[in-house]
Amino acid sequence: MKRLRPRTGLLPVLALATLLLNACSSAPGPQLNDASQSTGLSGPVVGQRWNLLLVGTDERLSFAETPFFTISKDGKMTGSDGCNRFTGQVNLGESQRIDVKELATTRMACPQMADAKRVTDMLDTAYRYLIDHDRLVFFGPDSRVLGGWRKAH
Repeated sequence: MKRLRPRTGLLPVLALATLLLNACSSAPGPQLNDASQSTGLSGPVVGQRWNLLLVGTDERLSFAETPFFTISKDGKMTGSDGCNRFTGQVNLGESQRIDVKELATTRMACPQMADAKRVTDMLDTAYRYLIDHDRLVFFGPDSRVLGGWRKAH
């Protein structure tokens, strides 16, 4: 009976292939700073009131109260969607990455509920932001413009 010898030369090749495949896999996106683990958020978007300017690229909505939000250094977002108050938690990352989590609103009935929902949906789906002078623009994960805000003076 012929005895089979283990092939020791194959193991290093498999290990090397595994390492190469892992190195070629897609890299994770920019890391977000968890406000609870950091000393606090900073940057031009933090500590400033932002008033709604546009939804999408050109649609101005009319509300009795202008939708707005602020982000505090502890990562808490507060504001109004033009109808209801909301709160949430914000994480900021490299390359103007933004992630709004745990967005909760009051539930008052208003004449423009659909428009108010579009405002909170914009915040919920925001992926990146760009600040140009006194304007803040949110982009979705597909790089589509979600809407714009203006710095309150």
